[in-house]
Amino acid sequence: MINAYEDPGTPDCRGGARYLWWLVKQQAGRSALGSLISCVWMVLLAATPYLLSRAIDEGLEPGDYPALAGWTAALFGVGAFNAWLSIMRHRTMTRVRMDANFRTVKVVMAHAVRLGAALPRRVGAGEVVTIGVGDVNTISSSLTVIGPGVGAFAAYLVVAGLLVSVSLPIAAVVLLGMPLMAVIVGPLMRRLQGTETEYRERQGVLTARIADLAGGLRVLNGLGGKGLVADAFHRDSQRLRAQGYRVGAVTSWMQALGVGLPTLFLAVVTWLAARLAAQGAITVGELVAVYGYVTVLVRPVSYFVDWGYEVSRGVVAARRVIRFVTLEPLPDHGTTDAPAEPCALHDPESGVRVPPGRLVALAADRPADAAAVVDRLGRYAPTAVTWGGTPLDAIPLAQVRARILVADHEADLFAGRLRELLGGHGDIDDATAGRVLRAAVAEDIVQGLSDGLDSAIDAQGRNLSGGQRQRVRLARALVADPEILLAVEPTSALDAHTEARVAQRLRAAREGRTTLVTSTSPLVLDHADTVLHLVDGKVAAGGTHRELLAGEPGYRALVARDAGEAEDMDNTTTEEAVR
Repeated sequence: MINAYEDPGTPDCRGGARYLWWLVKQQAGRSALGSLISCVWMVLLAATPYLLSRAIDEGLEPGDYPALAGWTAALFGVGAFNAWLSIMRHRTMTRVRMDANFRTVKVVMAHAVRLGAALPRRVGAGEVVTIGVGDVNTISSSLTVIGPGVGAFAAYLVVAGLLVSVSLPIAAVVLLGMPLMAVIVGPLMRRLQGTETEYRERQGVLTARIADLAGGLRVLNGLGGKGLVADAFHRDSQRLRAQGYRVGAVTSWMQALGVGLPTLFLAVVTWLAARLAAQGAITVGELVAVYGYVTVLVRPVSYFVDWGYEVSRGVVAARRVIRFVTLEPLPDHGTTDAPAEPCALHDPESGVRVPPGRLVALAADRPADAAAVVDRLGRYAPTAVTWGGTPLDAIPLAQVRARILVADHEADLFAGRLRELLGGHGDIDDATAGRVLRAAVAEDIVQGLSDGLDSAIDAQGRNLSGGQRQRVRLARALVADPEILLAVEPTSALDAHTEARVAQRLRAAREGRTTLVTSTSPLVLDHADTVLHLVDGKVAAGGTHRELLAGEPGYRALVARDAGEAEDMDNTTTEEAVR
């Protein structure tokens, strides 16, 4: 079975069925062994009626007790051996399923890492959760067709061959029964794929919404929007439930046919065999054998229907995995080296220019516009940005990432010690940690934790408050000390007193380094060398915070927190606001 460090291989992404077949080929030996064991197991199940008929015809009916004892012993030996084979079959198929499960998980996780920063921009969290929680298990379960499916087919052919020696009409009924059931069940399988696909799509959307609600519930509650969002979620969940009922309707028909068709099949063959026995065309032992053969066939025939259902669901799940693993990461065709010296970043689409060694602030009427500019400046979206006159997308991505850092205020926080969280790739010493924590006004976080820098932090910083998480993210960015720092709303979750101190210390910490922040807080904007006011994604005005307050009514309306904010900022220094 695949281990945690083994390369899962390159999946076949040409279709859902091809992906399932790739999983089989990746463990061809184990799959073949499972098929062989299953074939022998099911064929020996069919041998039981044969041995029973011989015991009746050659031992019980003529009164030959030694022959009866011999056939009985053979029957016991075959049963015991088959019980052992059943155990080995189950173990082997469990390994097949678990290998497919872990291999698919590794394929998905490896591609998620490969996508990197492009992941949240290309696919929702709900889609990834749905794949990991549901689709992976569905895919692995569908591989049961490998062993028992092949064995059932082999048993079907063996029983048909044995019945030929008993009665051609009965053999003909058995051979024609399977294609007839395929004709009956086939349309349901196609319908199941359609309804299952739609159900999975809606499930992924709803799962993503649950994740968003969990993260923003406190904000929604504070804004009074919890009820509105809850109503929308209720409507979506009701639609998902209705789609689930449609899937369940098709599934119930398939499961009913899986039980009903084999039973009807057994009744028809038994009735035909009984008539032949009454007419003297077959012996009593042969009648018992026919009944036993068809009873054995009930299991593989019902398996065929169930496996059709499982494979249909597996194909749907595999298509979702394929759609994910075929997402392309950010293109990297750069061949030109980055500028050797600090240079300006320029975004011609918005008109934003970030000169080297300066602190620039973006104040946008719509926060999404500022985020879009940062994405282009950081090369997380298609961009026409130039860096020192060189197109940013012409520079190798590794060089861009090494020198330009986008610090998102909602960036992921992984579980671990606070020291590890700040250090990223490696540990940091106490002096460096103290310096960046002071710059981010986060000393109180360390003081409030029982083990200081060695305290455990939960995934996504769940044991920290929203403001504490934001300051930890800022401190982590300052540890990296990039040549160019692009910080998105670094103080949005902070109170005014803390925000003012962060703005003051951030400027000091980044003195002489190129920094851009997005914010509409006057406490932050007042520390910027240049403030750019974005309207509809374009630079409408630029200058210092105070110049824009005095000359730009639109800017004044954007940043004023109350009617007297602008006047207060004209007459009160930021240092006084801090005190």
